[in-house]
Amino acid sequence: MDQSLLPALKSKHRLRIVQRRCVTDTNRFDGSRRALIKNGMLDAEPMKLLRSQALTAILICFFVASFSLEAQTPNGRGMQTTAAAATAAPAPNELGRFLILEYHLIQDEETRWGRSITNFKQDLERLYQAGYRPVSMGDIIDGKIDLAIGMKPVLLTFDDSSPGQFRYVTKNGRKEIDPDCAVGLMLSFSHQHPDWGRKAVFFVLPEAKQPHKLFGQPEYEADKLKELVALGFEIGNHTLWHANLGKYDDTTVQKQLALSMEAIQKRVPGYTVQSLALPFGVYPKNLQLAVRGDFKGEGYRHEAILMVAGGAAQSPFSVGCDLYHLPRIQVPGPDLKYWLSYYEKHPGEAFVSDGRPDIVTFPKALQPKFNSAKFKKLQAVPY
Repeated sequence: MDQSLLPALKSKHRLRIVQRRCVTDTNRFDGSRRALIKNGMLDAEPMKLLRSQALTAILICFFVASFSLEAQTPNGRGMQTTAAAATAAPAPNELGRFLILEYHLIQDEETRWGRSITNFKQDLERLYQAGYRPVSMGDIIDGKIDLAIGMKPVLLTFDDSSPGQFRYVTKNGRKEIDPDCAVGLMLSFSHQHPDWGRKAVFFVLPEAKQPHKLFGQPEYEADKLKELVALGFEIGNHTLWHANLGKYDDTTVQKQLALSMEAIQKRVPGYTVQSLALPFGVYPKNLQLAVRGDFKGEGYRHEAILMVAGGAAQSPFSVGCDLYHLPRIQVPGPDLKYWLSYYEKHPGEAFVSDGRPDIVTFPKALQPKFNSAKFKKLQAVPY
């Protein structure tokens, strides 16, 4: 046997022992509880609470044991430590903050609002190596963070629907996704790393001047929006043509938002637009019109509104999370490097998944921050 495999096999063996003990302890507890209740020696209701407390304790023990082991993965050459586990993984904290990244142009060279293709590839790789995995806007809105244990959520957003975000090229007489546009680069990355997934939000401009009108290439406008949805990406509202909503009256604000949504749904029938990215980060004078409104019978409603800056976002499970004021981190710029470095130094402050979408795990000291009123169906596990 290859001796290099022994640490991985021992780790996997220890994890199996912990899992078996958790199951065995739970079964023993349930058996004893049922017998005592049947014989009239215990009341059923107090025992339900005791069972919940016992299961919570067992679950926490399992988390601690799991994180004490090295994460291992097969790579065709034996077992090696994954990049995400290169450093000791922090304990689950689903009340920590997470990153929402804001991209604009994806192009050959780096500029103030343009991320170079090379640097965008490096962004994806660095995020992956640091244990981040993409989530959707819908995941954040619904509070359904379904990531592997130890992973950290990141939401990728793209504003202004420029060609570098989504471009078709013709090859052998057929249109294909340009491998050097943002969509092509993300598809390639998820193919190399299947656990990365295909999740991002594109905030589009249906009536902007070219080349920002729905990614350029007018003949493919509907095809691109439909393909984004088919691939698993999301489409968001960004007004008709990047309008500064703070400058306009209520009627114009509603026109911009309602007709933009109508234009998207015309090209992708039945699609639900859930979020708005504010052009220039400016809210309308009447904040409620950013959330919902109507123009000549065309209604709209946004479940989330994204700003243009502000740093890391609060956990969707936190009472401090305001879905109508979600901060973002601009790329390019120094902010991405700053926040990645910050959470490398302060891992306990980042959102770290417990691997269970039906459970919210966090340090006991943060329990007052858990939004129990909103997430009644989720089980809170403070430790």
